[in-house]
Amino acid sequence: MSSVAIDGDFMRKASWFIRFGALLIALSAALYVLHYFIFYDAPYILDNLVIQIAFLPVSVLLVTLVLDGMLARREKSEKMKKLNMVIGAFFSEVGTPLVKALADYCTGDEELERMFATIGEWDKQQADSIRKSVADGKMRIECQHGDMSPLRDLLTQKRDFLLRLLENPNLLEHETFTNLLWAVFHLTEELVNRKETMSLPESDRKHLAGDIYRAYTHLLSEWLLYIDHLRKDYPYLFSLAVRMNPFDTKATPVVT
Repeated sequence: MSSVAIDGDFMRKASWFIRFGALLIALSAALYVLHYFIFYDAPYILDNLVIQIAFLPVSVLLVTLVLDGMLARREKSEKMKKLNMVIGAFFSEVGTPLVKALADYCTGDEELERMFATIGEWDKQQADSIRKSVADGKMRIECQHGDMSPLRDLLTQKRDFLLRLLENPNLLEHETFTNLLWAVFHLTEELVNRKETMSLPESDRKHLAGDIYRAYTHLLSEWLLYIDHLRKDYPYLFSLAVRMNPFDTKATPVVT
C-alpha cells in the first residue's frame, strides 16, 4: 500500500472522529439549552457544568488507568493462552524430539539431567532452582566426534514448520520464545548448508557446539516454562508430558 493511500485512510478516520466529536458537543449543548427553556435555571446549569468539569480528571483517571489497565491485562491473558497453544504445537511437533536429540551433545551436570527425568515430582522451589541452573549455563556441549546428520535430518524435516511459526506476528510479543525459534532456525541453517558432517574440522565443530548450546539452553528454558504452564492449567496434558519426558529413558505414553 502506497503512502498516499495510507495518508488518505488516516485523513478519512480523522475526519470521521472530528465529525463525531462535533456531533456529541452539539448534542450536549442542545440538551443544556432545552433544560434552560424548560426550567429557566441558568445557575443550576452552570453549577452542574462546573461540577462535571471538576470530575473530568477523576473520570479520565478511572477510564485510562483503571479500566484500560484491566482490559489490557485481560487481553494479554487471552493472548497468552493463544500463544501457549502455539508453543504447545511447537513442542509437540519439534521441541520435544529436539530436546532429546540435543541432549546427546550435552556433557554437563549429570545430576541436572537426572532431575529433568523427574519433572512430575517437582515442587515450585525445585522448578525455579532448575530453571536458574539452566540460565547459569552449567551445561557443556561436545560435538567433536560422530555423525551429526541425524540432527540435521530432524531439523530439515521441521524447517517449514519453523518458518510458519516465525511468520506468526503474535509470537513477536513473546520475546524469549522468539529467541528460541531464531536459535533453532539458525542451527537448522548451519547444518542444512553442510553436505556432510562426519569430517568437519575441529574449528567448525566448536562453532556448531556454540550454536547447539544456544539452541539447547533456550529450548530447555522454554520447555520448563511450558511444563509449568501445563502443570497449573492443563493437568491432563501435563500427565502426558511427564509420561513422554525426553529425559526419561523409560518414558512411555502407556499408563501403567
